[in-house]
Amino acid sequence: MDDTPGIEAALPAQALPSGPPAVNGSDERSDYRPGYEIVAERILEYIAEERLVAGDRLPTEIDLAQTLNTSRAVVREAVKILSALGRVRAHKGRGLFVADDEGMLITSRWGGFFRPVDIDHVLMLFEFRRVQEMSASSLAATRATPSELRTIEVAMEQCRHGFVHGQVDVFNQADEDFHAAVSAASHNTFLVSAVRDARRLQRQSSAIGIHNTLGENTGAAVEEHEAIYRAIRDGRPEEAAQATAAHLDRTLEDYRREIQRRLFG
Repeated sequence: MDDTPGIEAALPAQALPSGPPAVNGSDERSDYRPGYEIVAERILEYIAEERLVAGDRLPTEIDLAQTLNTSRAVVREAVKILSALGRVRAHKGRGLFVADDEGMLITSRWGGFFRPVDIDHVLMLFEFRRVQEMSASSLAATRATPSELRTIEVAMEQCRHGFVHGQVDVFNQADEDFHAAVSAASHNTFLVSAVRDARRLQRQSSAIGIHNTLGENTGAAVEEHEAIYRAIRDGRPEEAAQATAAHLDRTLEDYRREIQRRLFG
């Protein structure tokens, strides 16, 4: 017997409105907004609006499907995304819960309200990343050890390898490694934590809003990584900071264009 609270008590109308448009992936914009993306976004909105915390129970897949006028299969795909992102946990026989591990970013005041496909939230996140990562790369240019420089260089080379050979997973992992290595070379624990948490939020936005592909400007990202690395290696803090700013500014514009293309064609 399912003991999950009923949808009427758990979901206020404004959080997950029912009725058209349906989110079953069959509407005219399905090429740009698959149904599971919309459902995943709406579940996150519900978590934020209801101020749910780690361990709180969510409605069942069936209740969510009925309220969103979609199929349980679409809801299940949305839950898979959110589970992979560490935002939701599905416990067999018990139901769905807000995640209680590091996937909630520890800093729940960010993870709790962040809406991954809200362009205003994405813009604020990039502003935050810009401040933190410019500082990290600037400090790295004066503090990086030979071993840390080598770690940054290897990550940069792996990014290039992933791009050249069309290996998305290789590029994405190397991209994570590159930014983490730069922040580590700053020798500032608070910057390391801030950069890590902001990039976790960024991954949520990319996983829901943009499919796992190498974009047309991935080659530019590879060259930007090299510019950042060279400035750090050569001990030029101002140049490292500016190269980082250019990289993040271009990345934001790419994201904005992709979201607009998917929404409006």
